[in-house]
Amino acid sequence: MVFIESIFMRKESFYHLHSEICKTMANPRREAIIDTIHRGEMTVSTLVKKTGISQANISQHLAILRSKGVVQTRREGNNIYYSIANPKIIEAYDLISEFLKESTSYKNKTVNDAFNYKR
Repeated sequence: MVFIESIFMRKESFYHLHSEICKTMANPRREAIIDTIHRGEMTVSTLVKKTGISQANISQHLAILRSKGVVQTRREGNNIYYSIANPKIIEAYDLISEFLKESTSYKNKTVNDAFNYKR
């Protein structure tokens, strides 16, 4: 019984860490940042231009992403460049995107089939 409880406790800690990363990623503006910088490192000003998100807002979201290890920084002179810290973040983002595309296609097909059904 003690062995089973200790396995559960280790899994519970894992689930907590996992959900923290998922919560970090589960924000439309952070997803826009991830989607934009996955092409290569960028400064805050470049991210502002590419996303249309205000500098103050971008900076807040980058601070959260950095604190959770999703993005990393590199300083060059006065510029700080942001990039994805681990390529697996992009893999996860891409997998969720593929899932959405597939599930949306299925839902659209189901709805279209329902409306195109000949009585």
